[in-house]
Order: sequence, then structure tokens, then C-alpha cells
Amino acid sequence: MDKLVPGFLDRINMRLRSRSSNGRIPLTVRERFVYNTPKDFLPETPASDVEEAIRRTQDFLLGIQKPDGHWAGELEADSTLTADYILLMHLLAASGGEVNPVQQRKAANYVLSKQLPDGGWNIYANGPSEVSASVKAYFALRLAGYSPDEPLMEKARECILWLGGVMKCNAFAKIYLSIFRQLDPKWAPAIPVEMMLLPTILPFNVYEISYWSRCIVIPLAIVQARDYTVDVGLNIDELYVGPREDSKDDIERERPAITWYNFFITIDSLSKRYQRRPVRFLREIAVGKATHWVLSRLEKSAGLGAIWPGIINTIFALKALGYPNDHPEVKRQLREVELLKIEEEDSLRMQPCTSPVWDTGWAVIALHDSGLPRNHPGLLKAAKWLLGKEVRNYGDWRVKNPNVEPSGWYFEYACEWFPDTDDSAVVLMALQRTALLETGARKEEALLRGTKWLLGMQGRDGGWGAFDKDNDKKFLNHIPFADFGAILDPSTGDVAGRCLDWFGRVGFDMHHRAVANAVGFLKKEQERDGSWFGRWGTNYIYGTWSVLSGLASVGEDMEKDYIKRAAAWLKSVQLPGGGWGERCTSYHDPSFKGKGPATPSQTAWALMGLLAAGEVESHAVEKGIRHLISTQKDDGTWDEDEWNATGFPMFFYLEYHLYRNYFPLMALSRYRNLRRRKLGGKVE
Repeated sequence: MDKLVPGFLDRINMRLRSRSSNGRIPLTVRERFVYNTPKDFLPETPASDVEEAIRRTQDFLLGIQKPDGHWAGELEADSTLTADYILLMHLLAASGGEVNPVQQRKAANYVLSKQLPDGGWNIYANGPSEVSASVKAYFALRLAGYSPDEPLMEKARECILWLGGVMKCNAFAKIYLSIFRQLDPKWAPAIPVEMMLLPTILPFNVYEISYWSRCIVIPLAIVQARDYTVDVGLNIDELYVGPREDSKDDIERERPAITWYNFFITIDSLSKRYQRRPVRFLREIAVGKATHWVLSRLEKSAGLGAIWPGIINTIFALKALGYPNDHPEVKRQLREVELLKIEEEDSLRMQPCTSPVWDTGWAVIALHDSGLPRNHPGLLKAAKWLLGKEVRNYGDWRVKNPNVEPSGWYFEYACEWFPDTDDSAVVLMALQRTALLETGARKEEALLRGTKWLLGMQGRDGGWGAFDKDNDKKFLNHIPFADFGAILDPSTGDVAGRCLDWFGRVGFDMHHRAVANAVGFLKKEQERDGSWFGRWGTNYIYGTWSVLSGLASVGEDMEKDYIKRAAAWLKSVQLPGGGWGERCTSYHDPSFKGKGPATPSQTAWALMGLLAAGEVESHAVEKGIRHLISTQKDDGTWDEDEWNATGFPMFFYLEYHLYRNYFPLMALSRYRNLRRRKLGGKVE
């Protein structure tokens, strides 16, 4: 096993204790192999086949690298975003703008292309029709000029009514419908803007909800405070199961009466009454504070939170505040909308955000694992680009973590208010794999700051959330506007595993307090069958790989029972053809965990999990490697028809288009590297 530069752990601990220390992260840390290989290991897959597969994907990834050194694959989401784009055009048209007929037609074409045979729309590939997505799609098509009497619209209406109609939509869909006068506001959850006035010492304030929730609800609170609505000249009353005026709120109190759910239903009811007769001076102070919060977070960011709902809700809020369409702030957000657009000859779709930092970090890791030297021009350009994305300003994370120097990396092209631990760990691992050259001192300082920041973001439970520390007050899940199931950002196994993966690479082991606490957290989070839940990737296959990789990196004994149970679970869900697959269905019903058609992403994750667990010699690994090689295309890529990630479990899913390529490259390369080591070959 390659050794780390001696004394690193002592130096970094000294640096953590004393600001005046001159300790430095070592300029060169060689590849640390943490995987166990059996003594009698004998490879079965021909080495030439593995090498050829690796070379093809290397060539592909290097061929799509951007001139400035980064990678950015498409980030695909469901049709609701493109439907929202049509709604946005009509909102702007209502205040003096014009609907671009070409853009609307292309967007409508895309929405129509996603309609299912039963008439509805789903929220992940090959999933069932979902009511909120279907209502949004139908409404957008009505705005785009489609008559309710057209066969495709009749079919959609039948499906929506079968699903329960408008009143079964989720909270944010209802709020949108109320803005466009398709739903009485009394049936939409209230978001009182006065919550901006609550001090952080209280158990509920805006910093006790996740970063993405803040970016979604604070602009909508402004909209509701100003009672802002838009008349679009049509209605979708045909989507109500009964007469619209007779609709009843489907949110009812539970029994027994004293529950958090009932408490927040009561608060919601009182908030709606207050919305009609607010205390004016308090409301104006709260609106002012909310407006300042939004506008300040547009700086050094690709829109509010650099995410689609934050951007579009900000436009809604600016319009509610009276900003004209040609106001610089409105135009700036519309430019961000344009940057998320993917336009083709006769179709247009919207991305939820971009993923360049994430994609670049993983691409560097995969290419270095595949054999590219640390001073390869492509890796050096990528490292320089990544170094330029380090956060050096305080963001919202500081509210709960005031004593840590700013650092970390975000996900998108610009989002300085909201760096995240997952991206930061990946970027640190990528930077460590590159040579220093002229960026030596700068890189060393970034590695040290990033390590300190990650340690400071560890939660009291031993794990890591993505964007905030200890964002885990479960009672807040009962807030009516939080029915999308992700109002919090608690510690998760996949993010904790990623952080351990980095700490292990720079010498932190099982004796370090942060590591010991994290391992304790992961043991508590393990499922009975041995798997781990995947918050950000689909799903238990992703979570199990992330955890096993992190545990191996920090030197956990991979012969322990809980590790063996995890490996056994991975082997138990392998498909007969050698691959692995898991649909987003497992988020809705855990009985579907590890079940689905094989995908290159999930096959790679399973393989890397098994390699980390010491299963290199197993029949499962050999079958998986052969599956990846046999399904690779001539250009070095793979096809993937299933979705591989999640924004909000059970509500919003994603497909990272580059996962299908750089993760298989990592799996093939790590398998090849282990084989070389066993046979006495040198691995750089």
C-alpha cells in the first residue's frame, strides 16, 4: 500500500488547533489503495478487453472537455420545468411582455413528447403518471393553445381526474395554480412572510429549513404577502373532481388531536386568516427583509440558489413587488433561465440547474484512476478551473457554523452562498490527483481550507448534511408547505461516506474522533439487509457504494460483519446478465430496493462497492465487469434509459447524463488497478 507523506495528520490537527500554525498539506500524496485483494486472486476477464474499454472512455471524456478545463453534462428533469417555462412566459405577457410563439411551440412539443399512454405525465423515467406533473403539463398546454376537446387533452383529463384532480396536487403546484387564478388561495398552503422576523434562537426560523427550501419559499412568501395573481384568460375547472366552488381542502386534522401535524394545520389556518388582515407595519418590515434576503443572494450566483425553482420564484416575487419586465434584476434572472434551456430544432426543455463542478470533479477522478498522469494537460486545466470555484465568502451555512473559515465548493457555475459538503469532498479528491506545477501553493492552501471546512460541517450525530449543519428538526416536516418531503437537510449515509473517502485519502483513520463519530453514524443508518439509503443517487445501490468506499478509505476492517452484510446485499440484487439496476420506485416503496433494469451507472456503483469490500475475486465482480464491457458502445459511452439521481425523494428526480460514462470508467479502472497490483505491476 502506498504510504502517505509522514506527519500529515499531526500537522493538520495542529493547524486545526492553532491559526498561527504553518502546517501544510503535502504537495504530493500518492494514490492510496485501500481495497483488499485475496492472495490467490486470478483475473478472469482478459486484460486487453479491460484496457480497450478504458481507452475508449478516456478518449470520449477528453474529447468533450470544455476549452477552459471543465466538464458539464446535461442534467435532465421531468416535464414540470418546461411546463413552468410556458407559465413564466404568460406571467410576463400579463404585464406587458409577449409570448414567443416559437419558444412556446417548442416547449409544448417537449411536454407532449413526455405524455404517457394513459394520458398523464410522470416524474421519472418509466415511472407512473403523477398528478401534480400531469396538472402542470395540462395547464401549460392549455396556455399554449391546445383545446380541452382535443383527444390528447381529453385523455390527459381522464387520467388527472382518475388521480384525484387538482386538489390532490402537492403544495407548490397548488401555490402556482393560485397565482394563476386556477385555485382559490384558501386551498393553497400559506407561507407567512413574517417568518423572516423570527430570531435564530427559536426552534423554527428560515435557517432551520434546507437551503433549497429557503430559495423556494421565501420568494413565494413575498408573492403571497402582496396577494399577487395573474389573469391568463382561461381556467382548468375541468380538472376538478367536483365543482370548483365546492372543493374541500384535503388537509384534515388527525386523531389524536395533539400532534405536530395538527399543530401546523392550525398554524396554517390562522396564517390564512392573518394573510387577509395582516399587521401592516410588521408585514412591510418582513417583506423588506425577505426582499433583501433574495436580492443579496443573487450576487455571485447563477440565480437564487442557482436552481430552477429559486430562479422562477424570484421572478414571480419581483413582479409581485412591482418590478417591470425590463428591470435589470428581472432581466438578470431571465438570462439565467436562458442558460438552463436546451433547445433543439423543434423541441425545448429546461434543466433544473447545471452540474459543472460535480461533473468535473468526478471526471478528473475517473481519468486519473484510468491511468492519466497527474500532470496530464487535461487534468491540469481541470484543476485550475476547480481551484477558481472555491468559495471564499461566508454563506448561509455560517448561521450554524460561525467559527469556520470559508471554503468549500458548490455544484453549479456560480452559487457562492451555498457550497455543499458532497461537492467539496469530490473536488478535494480530484485536486489531490493532479500535479501542482504553478498552482502548488494555491492548491495546498485550498486543500487545507477545504478539509477544515468539511470537519467544521460535521453534525452532532456524526454525519454530514449536504449544505447545512444539524438541519434536522423533524417536526418541521409537518408544515403544510413542506409536503414535498425535503424541507430538511439532515445527515445522510451517502454524503458521510463521501466525506470519509476524502479524509481517508489524507491520513485520517479510525482513531480520529471525527471518523469514529461518522462510523458510528453510518452503523446506525444501515438497513437491516445491509444496505444504505441513497439520498442524492438512486438509491440503495448508490448509498451502499458511497458508504463502503468511505469506510475502506479510513481503514475500517472490511471483514467485519456489517461490511459483509452490505456486500452480500449488493450481490443478492445483481441481475442475471451481470449488471445492477434500481428504479426511483424504491424511494416510494423500499421493497423495490435494488430492483430495476441494469444501468451502467448503478452497475459501476455496485462494482466499486464490492471492490471496496474486498470482493475483487468474486464471481459477481467478474460478471459485472463483463457486463460493462459488453454494453459499451464503440465511442466509449454507454446508453442509459433509467434515471439515476434525486432532488427530492418521492417528488423530484434527475438524470445525470455523464454518470453513464465516468462511473463505469472508474469501476473498470479500479478493477484493472487491483489486478495490476496483484500481478506486481506499477500503478501511478
